[in-house]
Amino acid sequence: MSFITGSPKDTWQPVMTANTTLSSYWLNWRFFLCATWVLILMITASLLIWKNERRCKVERDSGENKQEAEASLYDDETWRPCLKGIHPAWLLVFRLFAFIVLSVLLAIAVLMDGGSIFYYYTQWTFTSVTIYFGLGSLLSMRGCYQYHKRVGGDKVDIVEADAEQGCCVTSALGKGSNTSMAMESSNSHEILDVRQPAGKWAFIFQIIFQMNAGAVMLTDSVFWFVLVPFLASKDYHLNALIISMHSLNAVFLLGDTALNCLRFPLFRIAYFFIWTIVYVLFQWIVHAIFRLWWPYPFLDLSSPYAPLWYLSVAVMHIPCYGAFAFILKLKTHCFQDGTQSPINA
Repeated sequence: MSFITGSPKDTWQPVMTANTTLSSYWLNWRFFLCATWVLILMITASLLIWKNERRCKVERDSGENKQEAEASLYDDETWRPCLKGIHPAWLLVFRLFAFIVLSVLLAIAVLMDGGSIFYYYTQWTFTSVTIYFGLGSLLSMRGCYQYHKRVGGDKVDIVEADAEQGCCVTSALGKGSNTSMAMESSNSHEILDVRQPAGKWAFIFQIIFQMNAGAVMLTDSVFWFVLVPFLASKDYHLNALIISMHSLNAVFLLGDTALNCLRFPLFRIAYFFIWTIVYVLFQWIVHAIFRLWWPYPFLDLSSPYAPLWYLSVAVMHIPCYGAFAFILKLKTHCFQDGTQSPINA
């Protein structure tokens, strides 16, 4: 166990640079400039979500024949693999395994350090990824049950044809394809009829996936390229638990990305921004009440470079989210040549 958690000599906490409960700590130009960055990002992200989510809802509800209008997300996209010939049970097994491993690591961290681990952005993101795989496992269980029920019933040919095409293939029908759809065979129409528009939990699942995509990239990038070199100068030794929590989250999420069929609308970077903003506001409230050290040095508002640090971290959200979008684009190019990319503007 000591190999996993490390010895007490491995623990390290930043030195408190100032009393965060004093009004002078907050009533200064540094805080107001950082608060301005946060406010601008919050308003922009909220408007982006409101505009695009509302547009998606209008598009789903518009049209005389709703069956001919492409849904922004189908129910089977949450549990059906994107690759041909892979049974949905394989995605279920992967998600269950990831959920169990992540849950065990989170439980060990809580047992060793208590609830204080949620003081860190890393544990926020790690918990969110664990929830993602837990919810994904439930959706995959339901999907496998539906798949088995249909294959065992009268719709065996329909399901097999749909599985052979892959859900990303069938979702490639756009708004301007009404003419071509009218020319499809009756079997093709039956395939489309099988696919049901996603419900509330499917949309929540997709949002969590996209939020975690950016958060995991940001967490692991900052840890390995910023914090680890800094901690190395302080003679801090990483243990197996810390290494696992800053690597397995990305490994499992990338593995699920390689298998799943979820789309990746780019506007949902707004949820990623709001996730980080909520964490920053949480830290501000906690430090305004209690005199504590900052979990990350760049959050300390006593530094004259604090506004620059806050702005830099905000800018980092874009390449982190873009890197994950590029991975999805690469997956589409390699495994689904000729089909519509799950990445939408």
